[in-house]
Amino acid sequence: MEVNHPIPQPQLFESPRARFRAAMLLAIVADALQIFIFPLFAEGALSPADDVLDVLVALILVQLLGWHWEFLPAFAGELVPGLDLVPFWTMAVATVYRKWKQVEGMTHETPRPALPEPRHSRT
Repeated sequence: MEVNHPIPQPQLFESPRARFRAAMLLAIVADALQIFIFPLFAEGALSPADDVLDVLVALILVQLLGWHWEFLPAFAGELVPGLDLVPFWTMAVATVYRKWKQVEGMTHETPRPALPEPRHSRT
């Protein structure tokens, strides 16, 4: 009897920092495409290519970083004609990263050395 064991696949983005780097790169590329390339050959925010890009970016960001409320207004803003020229994806990932760093800093804070006792002057 043959037993098939799943072969462990190496995780491409094992560390949170690597996932954030990949998410930021994706957000910057998506925003740059929407700002500089799509308006040249598509009808702006009403473009199906623009909508497909936004859905794919949202799905990949959630896959990389997990669900964050910051992605919801970014997605909504990308669907509004004219507002899709604002780099919402980049701002959303930057906000998630900033919040993550704050939480990480609070949990991995190194103990500070105790302050010396204040000297009392004899007057």
